[in-house]
Amino acid sequence: MTARERREQLLAVARTLFAERGFEGTSVEEIAARADVSKPVVYEHFGGKEGVYAVIVDREVQALLGSLTGALDERGHPRQLVERAAMALLDYIESSPDGFRMLVRDSPVAQGTGTFSSLIGDVAAQVEHLLAHQFSKRGLDPSSAPIYSQMLVGMVALTGQHWAEVREPSKDEVAAHLVNLAWNGLSNFESVHRENVGRTPTVD
Repeated sequence: MTARERREQLLAVARTLFAERGFEGTSVEEIAARADVSKPVVYEHFGGKEGVYAVIVDREVQALLGSLTGALDERGHPRQLVERAAMALLDYIESSPDGFRMLVRDSPVAQGTGTFSSLIGDVAAQVEHLLAHQFSKRGLDPSSAPIYSQMLVGMVALTGQHWAEVREPSKDEVAAHLVNLAWNGLSNFESVHRENVGRTPTVD
Protein backbone atom coordinates (compact mmCIF):
# COMPACT_ATOMS: atom_id res chain seq x y z
CA MET A 1 0.00 0.00 0.00
CA THR A 2 1.04 3.61 -0.52
CA ALA A 3 1.22 5.80 2.58
CA ARG A 4 -2.11 7.36 1.64
CA GLU A 5 -3.78 4.00 1.12
CA ARG A 6 -2.46 2.74 4.46
CA ARG A 7 -3.74 5.86 6.20
CA GLU A 8 -7.21 5.40 4.73
CA GLN A 9 -7.20 1.72 5.69
CA LEU A 10 -6.33 2.57 9.29
CA LEU A 11 -9.06 5.21 9.41
CA ALA A 12 -11.66 2.76 8.07
CA VAL A 13 -10.65 0.07 10.57
CA ALA A 14 -10.57 2.49 13.49
CA ARG A 15 -13.92 4.01 12.52
CA THR A 16 -15.58 0.61 12.81
CA LEU A 17 -13.91 -0.14 16.15
CA PHE A 18 -14.75 3.25 17.66
CA ALA A 19 -18.38 2.85 16.58
CA GLU A 20 -18.56 -0.62 18.13
CA ARG A 21 -16.67 -0.03 21.36
CA GLY A 22 -16.31 3.71 21.88
CA PHE A 23 -13.12 5.68 22.37
CA GLU A 24 -12.19 4.21 25.75
CA GLY A 25 -12.97 0.66 24.64
CA THR A 26 -10.66 0.79 21.61
CA SER A 27 -6.87 0.44 21.74
CA VAL A 28 -4.05 1.07 19.31
CA GLU A 29 -3.26 -2.64 19.56
CA GLU A 30 -6.73 -3.53 18.29
CA ILE A 31 -6.55 -1.04 15.45
CA ALA A 32 -3.16 -2.39 14.38
CA ALA A 33 -4.25 -6.02 14.68
CA ARG A 34 -7.40 -5.58 12.63
CA ALA A 35 -5.46 -3.67 9.97
CA ASP A 36 -2.76 -6.36 10.06
CA VAL A 37 0.05 -3.91 10.78
CA SER A 38 2.34 -3.24 13.73
CA LYS A 39 1.55 -0.63 16.38
CA PRO A 40 4.36 1.71 15.22
CA VAL A 41 2.59 2.08 11.87
CA VAL A 42 -0.45 3.56 13.63
CA TYR A 43 1.76 5.90 15.65
CA GLU A 44 3.67 6.93 12.54
CA HIS A 45 0.50 8.04 10.76
CA PHE A 46 -1.52 9.52 13.63
CA GLY A 47 0.63 9.81 16.73
CA GLY A 48 -1.74 7.61 18.73
CA LYS A 49 -5.38 6.71 19.26
CA GLU A 50 -6.38 10.32 19.89
CA GLY A 51 -5.01 11.37 16.52
CA VAL A 52 -6.93 8.68 14.65
CA TYR A 53 -10.14 9.56 16.45
CA ALA A 54 -9.76 13.30 15.85
CA VAL A 55 -9.36 12.83 12.09
CA ILE A 56 -12.41 10.56 11.85
CA VAL A 57 -14.63 12.83 13.94
CA ASP A 58 -13.57 15.88 11.92
CA ARG A 59 -14.50 14.11 8.69
CA GLU A 60 -17.89 13.06 10.04
CA VAL A 61 -18.64 16.53 11.38
CA GLN A 62 -17.77 18.14 8.05
CA ALA A 63 -19.87 15.62 6.12
CA LEU A 64 -22.97 16.06 8.27
CA LEU A 65 -22.61 19.80 8.71
CA GLY A 66 -22.11 20.22 4.96
CA SER A 67 -25.25 18.22 4.26
CA LEU A 68 -27.36 20.14 6.78
CA THR A 69 -25.97 23.50 5.69
CA GLY A 70 -26.70 22.67 2.06
CA ALA A 71 -30.28 21.82 2.94
CA LEU A 72 -30.75 25.11 4.77
CA ASP A 73 -28.99 27.21 2.14
CA GLU A 74 -31.38 26.23 -0.63
CA ARG A 75 -34.23 28.56 -1.40
CA GLY A 76 -37.78 27.53 -0.76
CA HIS A 77 -40.70 27.70 1.59
CA PRO A 78 -39.73 27.40 5.28
CA ARG A 79 -41.66 24.13 5.47
CA GLN A 80 -39.45 22.75 2.69
CA LEU A 81 -36.34 23.81 4.61
CA VAL A 82 -37.50 21.90 7.69
CA GLU A 83 -38.16 18.83 5.57
CA ARG A 84 -34.79 19.07 3.78
CA ALA A 85 -32.91 19.43 7.07
CA ALA A 86 -34.71 16.43 8.56
CA MET A 87 -34.03 14.33 5.48
CA ALA A 88 -30.37 15.42 5.40
CA LEU A 89 -29.87 14.13 8.94
CA LEU A 90 -31.75 10.90 8.31
CA ASP A 91 -29.85 10.33 5.05
CA TYR A 92 -26.56 10.74 6.92
CA ILE A 93 -27.64 8.31 9.65
CA GLU A 94 -28.67 5.77 7.04
CA SER A 95 -25.48 6.04 4.96
CA SER A 96 -22.99 6.50 7.82
CA PRO A 97 -24.25 4.60 10.87
CA ASP A 98 -20.74 4.13 12.28
CA GLY A 99 -19.94 7.81 11.91
CA PHE A 100 -23.19 8.82 13.58
CA ARG A 101 -22.55 6.50 16.51
CA MET A 102 -19.20 8.18 17.02
CA LEU A 103 -20.67 11.68 16.90
CA VAL A 104 -23.34 11.01 19.50
CA ARG A 105 -20.92 9.32 21.88
CA ASP A 106 -18.89 11.59 24.19
CA SER A 107 -15.12 11.16 24.28
CA PRO A 108 -12.15 12.88 25.96
CA VAL A 109 -10.72 14.15 22.68
CA ALA A 110 -13.94 15.68 21.40
CA GLN A 111 -14.90 18.04 24.17
CA GLY A 112 -16.14 21.43 23.02
CA THR A 113 -15.77 20.68 19.33
CA GLY A 114 -16.53 17.57 17.36
CA THR A 115 -19.39 16.42 19.56
CA PHE A 116 -22.89 15.99 18.22
CA SER A 117 -24.12 18.75 20.54
CA SER A 118 -21.55 21.25 19.26
CA LEU A 119 -22.43 20.37 15.67
CA ILE A 120 -26.13 20.81 16.37
CA GLY A 121 -25.30 24.16 17.94
CA ASP A 122 -23.68 25.25 14.66
CA VAL A 123 -26.78 24.22 12.72
CA ALA A 124 -29.07 25.97 15.22
CA ALA A 125 -27.14 29.20 14.65
CA GLN A 126 -28.01 29.02 10.96
CA VAL A 127 -31.65 28.17 11.64
CA GLU A 128 -31.80 31.13 14.00
CA HIS A 129 -31.37 33.58 11.12
CA LEU A 130 -34.09 31.88 9.09
CA LEU A 131 -36.52 31.95 12.00
CA ALA A 132 -35.76 35.57 12.86
CA HIS A 133 -36.70 36.55 9.31
CA GLN A 134 -39.95 34.56 9.49
CA PHE A 135 -40.79 36.00 12.91
CA SER A 136 -40.37 39.55 11.62
CA LYS A 137 -42.61 38.82 8.64
CA ARG A 138 -45.31 37.50 10.99
CA GLY A 139 -45.09 40.41 13.42
CA LEU A 140 -43.44 38.31 16.14
CA ASP A 141 -40.44 39.27 18.23
CA PRO A 142 -37.29 38.13 16.32
CA SER A 143 -35.24 38.21 19.53
CA SER A 144 -36.88 34.92 20.53
CA ALA A 145 -35.54 33.17 17.41
CA PRO A 146 -32.44 31.70 19.16
CA ILE A 147 -34.42 29.65 21.67
CA TYR A 148 -36.86 28.46 19.02
CA SER A 149 -34.01 27.41 16.76
CA GLN A 150 -32.59 25.28 19.59
CA MET A 151 -36.02 23.70 20.11
CA LEU A 152 -36.52 22.95 16.43
CA VAL A 153 -33.04 21.59 15.73
CA GLY A 154 -33.04 19.67 19.01
CA MET A 155 -36.31 17.99 18.09
CA VAL A 156 -34.91 16.83 14.76
CA ALA A 157 -31.59 15.73 16.30
CA LEU A 158 -33.12 13.68 19.12
CA THR A 159 -35.58 12.08 16.72
CA GLY A 160 -32.63 11.18 14.52
CA GLN A 161 -30.85 9.53 17.43
CA HIS A 162 -33.92 7.48 18.23
CA TRP A 163 -34.43 6.47 14.60
CA ALA A 164 -30.78 5.42 14.31
CA GLU A 165 -31.49 2.66 16.84
CA VAL A 166 -34.97 1.48 15.86
CA ARG A 167 -35.03 2.27 12.09
CA GLU A 168 -38.80 2.45 11.99
CA PRO A 169 -41.03 3.83 10.68
CA SER A 170 -39.45 4.56 7.29
CA LYS A 171 -37.11 7.52 6.82
CA ASP A 172 -39.66 9.36 4.68
CA GLU A 173 -42.39 8.81 7.26
CA VAL A 174 -40.22 10.06 10.10
CA ALA A 175 -39.39 13.20 8.12
CA ALA A 176 -43.09 13.73 7.38
CA HIS A 177 -43.98 13.45 11.08
CA LEU A 178 -41.24 15.92 12.01
CA VAL A 179 -42.43 18.42 9.45
CA ASN A 180 -46.04 17.93 10.53
CA LEU A 181 -45.24 18.72 14.14
CA ALA A 182 -42.77 21.51 13.43
CA TRP A 183 -44.69 23.26 10.71
CA ASN A 184 -48.16 23.05 12.23
CA GLY A 185 -46.66 24.46 15.40
CA LEU A 186 -44.73 27.21 13.64
CA SER A 187 -47.60 28.18 11.35
CA ASN A 188 -49.88 28.85 14.33
CA PHE A 189 -47.45 30.77 16.49
CA GLU A 190 -48.82 33.37 18.81
CA SER A 191 -46.93 36.06 20.64
CA VAL A 192 -45.68 34.96 24.04
CA HIS A 193 -45.63 37.73 26.64
CA ARG A 194 -43.82 37.35 29.91
CA GLU A 195 -46.95 38.13 31.92
CA ASN A 196 -48.73 35.18 30.29
CA VAL A 197 -46.09 32.60 31.11
CA GLY A 198 -47.33 30.11 33.67
CA ARG A 199 -51.01 30.86 33.20
CA THR A 200 -53.35 27.97 32.66
CA PRO A 201 -54.69 28.18 29.11
CA THR A 202 -58.41 28.46 28.64
CA VAL A 203 -59.95 25.41 27.00
CA ASP A 204 -62.82 26.15 24.64
